[in-house]
Amino acid sequence: MEGNSPKGREFISLTPVANGLENMGAELLESLEEGRTPGNDSSRAEGGDIWTEASPEPLSGWRSLQPALRARRFCREHTRLFRWICTGLLCTAFAAFLLVAGLLDFQRALALFVLTGVVLAFLAHSLLKRLLGPKLLRCFKPLGHCRLNVWFERTLALAAFLGLVSWLVLDTSQRPEQLVSFAGICVFICLLFACSKHHRTVSWRTVSWGLGLQFALGLFVIRTEPGFIAFQWMGNQIQIFLSYTDVGSSFVFGEAMVKGVFAFQVLPIVIFFSCVMSVLYYVGLMQWVIQKISWLMQATMGTMATETLSVAGNIFVSQTEAPLLIRPYLADMTRSEIHAVMTGGYATIAGSLLGAYISFGIDAASLIAASVMAAPCALALSKLVYPEVEESKFRSLEGVKLTCGDAQNLLEAASSGAAVSVKLVANIGANLIAFLALLAFVNAALSWLGAMVGVQELSFQLICSYVLRPVAFLMGVTWEDCPVVAELLGIKLFLNEFVAYQGLSQYKQRRLAGVEEWVGTKKQWISVRAEILTTFALCGFANFSSIGIMLGGLRILYVPRGAEVDCTSLLNTTVSSSSFEVYQCCCEAFQSTSAEVSRGALDTCCRFYNHTTCA
Repeated sequence: MEGNSPKGREFISLTPVANGLENMGAELLESLEEGRTPGNDSSRAEGGDIWTEASPEPLSGWRSLQPALRARRFCREHTRLFRWICTGLLCTAFAAFLLVAGLLDFQRALALFVLTGVVLAFLAHSLLKRLLGPKLLRCFKPLGHCRLNVWFERTLALAAFLGLVSWLVLDTSQRPEQLVSFAGICVFICLLFACSKHHRTVSWRTVSWGLGLQFALGLFVIRTEPGFIAFQWMGNQIQIFLSYTDVGSSFVFGEAMVKGVFAFQVLPIVIFFSCVMSVLYYVGLMQWVIQKISWLMQATMGTMATETLSVAGNIFVSQTEAPLLIRPYLADMTRSEIHAVMTGGYATIAGSLLGAYISFGIDAASLIAASVMAAPCALALSKLVYPEVEESKFRSLEGVKLTCGDAQNLLEAASSGAAVSVKLVANIGANLIAFLALLAFVNAALSWLGAMVGVQELSFQLICSYVLRPVAFLMGVTWEDCPVVAELLGIKLFLNEFVAYQGLSQYKQRRLAGVEEWVGTKKQWISVRAEILTTFALCGFANFSSIGIMLGGLRILYVPRGAEVDCTSLLNTTVSSSSFEVYQCCCEAFQSTSAEVSRGALDTCCRFYNHTTCA
């Protein structure tokens, strides 16, 4: 009985629980790590804590926990060391993998080498900035005299102007039609300046750098071989990546439905892409990329931190999601900054919709380049229309942090991304049903009204083809393609870009199928140049201020690419079906008066197309 007396029994008091819910297990482990064990009744009777210093002979239960507690304490004290060891092992394993991949097939591993080099360059920049940044600032501080800055800016502006003039002289000497595109840029800038809120406070540094960045990116993508190959490769990889959607779609809807029904073929891509983007945001990759892009734009254009981050975020997310990245700072932003956030949202497309447009057959490389090029241009034009006249609180990126979402783990991020996209998919489907039905009704009404006054086949598209034809011409489109491009621009402006891209894909499919260019008075397809320009023009959420200027560096840069077709060899071989190459070669053969075109080649063309030569 003596052993059961209250004085000889060890117990834990519930007093702490009375003062509020606490984690008693965690408190017990922390106290044991410090060498204390549960106290006895005498300590509690004296008003002391429930824990006392460990006696020379602790209880056997507490003694059995000592090795685990020592291990826990050791891991806690050497957490940083363990992190460095794990990082080193992972880097060593990756380096070995990269080396083996390069030795086996360097061409196949070239993309991985490039991505690794880019990541290492950014890591080296961050390390040097942290270690040598303050010293470099102190070294360059004496050079930061206001007069020196003014002369440096003037010299840089003069060099840019001379470079642009030289480029125009050299480039347009061979293709004078490119001057039309340059004139279009000037016209659009003058129109926006005329509509500016504060003409005298326009920052021409911001405008010039924004258009310059767009021009430089367009030059890299379109005129340089590495840039063209890089974006073409990126587009091909995205197409392969999006093709994995078919696995889930076929399982849910069936393979026959996925291949034959638009809703089951295109809309699931939006769900898949949204899921992937949510995962990338959870791991922090998107925030890192957005910060790097925004740093480049802010350093060159001199814009504020929050507006630049939002516009950079619009490259990957929609116009409603990008402002959420800077949600804590919206209340303190100026009107000009809010205007920039809205303009950036309407000048780009969401990453989830990018996959849907690619599934239409739209050129993936052009879509990616257009979405990236639109960011600096939208920011520049926003500051042209609504310049900053207030004092901003966000001049530096240092105090601005991007939000990471509400997901607690990777699986929740993937699930929430897919769940959120359901609303977007339903919205797309509902809008397509409503807008296409509305367009059919409007066309029927216009046709009925036009028939009363002798105007046959009057339609919304026909009206747009006349009203917006000057805009299409200033974009650099040839006059014969302007009606079709103007029609697509009108659909994009007054309906949405989803319907416009669908229409563009139909024109492209006809061209690739080798359909005749004209059927009566209606053009069946447009040139490759017009297709690319239209792809860039439609890439945005219906914003008048950025339709033409978004093409700033592109319009005077485009040069058709592709291997030359040997028409003689093509037409003198057995051709089983028509194609765009066959159509081109047949047009040349019908127009040719030389004896080089054989009778067999003409017979081949006459099997597919009607011409006076065939009679």
